[in-house]
Amino acid sequence: MSVAKSVQHKPAKGLARLYVSRRIGGAPHDGRLVAGGRALPCALGRGGPLRNKREGDGGTPIGAWRLIYVFLRPGRFSRAGLRFPQRSSRACDLWCDDPATFLYNRPLRAPTRLGHERLWRDDRLYDFVGVLDYNVSPPRRGRGSAIFFHVATDDLAPTAGCVALRARDMARLAPRLARRVVVVVR
Repeated sequence: MSVAKSVQHKPAKGLARLYVSRRIGGAPHDGRLVAGGRALPCALGRGGPLRNKREGDGGTPIGAWRLIYVFLRPGRFSRAGLRFPQRSSRACDLWCDDPATFLYNRPLRAPTRLGHERLWRDDRLYDFVGVLDYNVSPPRRGRGSAIFFHVATDDLAPTAGCVALRARDMARLAPRLARRVVVVVR
């Protein structure tokens, strides 16, 4: 007779789920992010949360999206305490938003003739750029690209479809996130 060993699972370190929704009574892009019982104001796409996301519609896709990795601008965002995979962003880093190419919704390097978004920006919104797994593997052309978790403007202006927190809120929240955090948009 064999005796089965009991398997003990260690609890995940950090917050494993972030819940995002439209703020009741606000504009479509006025969001609320709940992290471990704490609610933070956030910016969503100008079209608000959408079930049927399309390229260029300005909507934030509804669903549960894992944070795959983060681009960090050197010298502008601290790596201290971050548990998830990170990459240093460079001036040549781009993200393809051209649905006519097989490189759609993938990172690129400059120079390119393909439609793209720059990941190295002067406005500091991409000092922290979390790549969410929306339409990534495999990407479906025209279903939306460059859906990120990034830094918002101080006035929480609408994004093009991303979820964004003010810089001070992102700096406080990021070290509390689990390695495989999921952003749930409702």
